[in-house]
Amino acid sequence: MNPSINLILGTALWAWTVSKSQAFQLLDAFYEAGHRWVDAATNYPINKSADDFRAAEKILLAWIKANGINDLKVLMKVGSINNLYTPEHNLTPSFIHIVYQEYLHLFGDQLAEIMVHWDNRSAPQEIRSTLEALDLIRQEGVKIGLSGIKHPAVYKELNRSFKFDWDIQLKHNLVYSDYSRYALFHGRRRFLAYGINAGGLKFPSSGYNQDSSTQVRNVPTEKYQDLLQKISQLLEQYNAQSNLAPLTRFNECSMIFTYYSPDIQGILIGPSKMEQLHSTLSFFKQLQAGAHQSFFPRLKAVSSNA
Repeated sequence: MNPSINLILGTALWAWTVSKSQAFQLLDAFYEAGHRWVDAATNYPINKSADDFRAAEKILLAWIKANGINDLKVLMKVGSINNLYTPEHNLTPSFIHIVYQEYLHLFGDQLAEIMVHWDNRSAPQEIRSTLEALDLIRQEGVKIGLSGIKHPAVYKELNRSFKFDWDIQLKHNLVYSDYSRYALFHGRRRFLAYGINAGGLKFPSSGYNQDSSTQVRNVPTEKYQDLLQKISQLLEQYNAQSNLAPLTRFNECSMIFTYYSPDIQGILIGPSKMEQLHSTLSFFKQLQAGAHQSFFPRLKAVSSNA
């Protein structure tokens, strides 16, 4: 059982498929349920519309101001310089200093963590200069993390000098996981899992709305039909043996798989509708109480990561 796992509200679809008013409602419910962690990034939403660059963080800031909130824990990913879904980034010390000062001004004490975002570099000296800048931020009490790192081994080696206690965001779901790529960092609960529903997959009997995450992100749903069918069959067997309320949705299986995976410290969720959020919050409470742990090995056995 992992009662201390954090549930983190994602903002990647805000100002894209999630309107400002919808985001406000989601934040209201998430906050009222006692959760405080919110994940953001300079380039959200990544909808390839330059006019929406940084729009998600503006919605978050507007909600904070409108409600007089002072106890959020905002996790901000920095480095990407556009929202066009390109690898362009700026992780030079001067740029990091500028964006950190801006986010410190915007969020104040609610800025809990700064994360390197989408770093494809392999040159140790370049990465070292980035870490030197981040070390100054750490000294001010802000946690440092990583997200989307192409060469984790370089970071691991350089960290001999810095000794960062990193959180690491990684894609982790029944279809695909980067967990093995971060093998050098295994052995401690440091990973924040995102994309847990594999872009919004559903069981074959369910359909996809035009504005669903799978559609706007062009997820090739047909590619995963065999796996979804296997999981659906497992679900029938498990429900027949369990004395708990039946599991019916792929989202529930995704939550179970992620929650009981090794080294997970946090789970990012990206609901676009209130019913999705309420369902997730309710199911998360069940997992905190140890529910469905016996189903995890069965899911792991059929997942694409087995």
